[in-house]
Amino acid sequence: MEKGYLIVNVYSESIANPIKGATVIVTKNGQDIITTITDENGQTDLIELDTVNKSFSESEQYEVKPYETYDIKVTAIGLTDTIVEGVQIFDGVTSIQNIYLTSIDENQNEDIQEISPNTLWENYPPYIEENEIVSPIAPIILQEVLIPENIIVHDGVPSNSSAPNYTVPFLDYIKNVASSEIYSTWPKETIKANVLAIISFTLNRIFTEWYRSKGYNFTVTSTTSYDQKYTKNGTIFEPISDIVDEIFTEYIRSGIRVEPLLAHYKSNTSEKGYLSQWGSKTLGDNGYTAIEILRYYYGSNINIYEAKTTQNYPYSFTKTLKQGDCNNDVYILQNTLNYIRGSYPGIPLIANPSGYFDEITTDAVKTFQKVFSLDSTGQVNYQTWYKISYILLAVENMTNSIYS
Repeated sequence: MEKGYLIVNVYSESIANPIKGATVIVTKNGQDIITTITDENGQTDLIELDTVNKSFSESEQYEVKPYETYDIKVTAIGLTDTIVEGVQIFDGVTSIQNIYLTSIDENQNEDIQEISPNTLWENYPPYIEENEIVSPIAPIILQEVLIPENIIVHDGVPSNSSAPNYTVPFLDYIKNVASSEIYSTWPKETIKANVLAIISFTLNRIFTEWYRSKGYNFTVTSTTSYDQKYTKNGTIFEPISDIVDEIFTEYIRSGIRVEPLLAHYKSNTSEKGYLSQWGSKTLGDNGYTAIEILRYYYGSNINIYEAKTTQNYPYSFTKTLKQGDCNNDVYILQNTLNYIRGSYPGIPLIANPSGYFDEITTDAVKTFQKVFSLDSTGQVNYQTWYKISYILLAVENMTNSIYS
């Protein structure tokens, strides 16, 4: 058997509250495979698991499921036992499974969650063409393209008022959709092209206020009939996560149009205006870059643009920080990491923040990057600063809720 890898992160309600000492049991067909304990950052060690050869995910076939699935049971004192079924493991890929435990409910012995299959393997409802969706009110158009802090995902068709709404960080939503829609074993440029299509589709929904203009109180739906596949707390794959972290503010537009492209795609199609996911895999194999793949399907006038973020972060990213730098940005970084350390004590303490990026600061940055599945360079680029800022706000919000 081939090998894939798994990291489990366990939180209580929020990413700002990782759980130390949670018991994590990985099972297959009812048999325990491995039992481990989370560290002080709520994270397990890297777990090695059997899976199928990656060749089954590198060509379109429907005889052998191209990944193995496992179930995970998590227990922690004072919290509801949680089981996540269908965690996906690909050959040579690290899967990241975030699990959020809730307070004990006397009416619920355990919380069981199921991760649905990848859209390339399972048959899902086909997309309803835009002109088939009745729109009594013209879409509202925002003045500029913005990356929101969060989006609201309606977990069902728009008309299903009983379906729950989830508030999801934009970055996490894109990673979730990409991990549900494509395979993590594909070429980097193919993954990048598909991620850009997913981001652009999502930003189009935001920019045009598509659902809000119809009187709905959500941004997108989770169904493939109307939008893109979103699975609550779905498995995220490291190669996809890395690319999303790198390009999450980028999107595509067509010609002189101001709105992000509503970038349609299908698993395999020659239909004009649609990206073929399997076709993009072949183009990536043949050396096409992401922009070349996108222009192949959406036309030669496709270009990549960058959107602003709307997060209410107290500090803005200015430039990459690295060991040896000495300035006020480093001083802010050091104090921010020390504050986050209140929730993530595994991050080394920077005892005397001085504004000098020393070896201890490098170690603290590397630990932070490891915990949050970023490239552990020890340098603070835009992606790392964005994540630090996001976790800072999460910890502050949790602290404020405790003392308010």
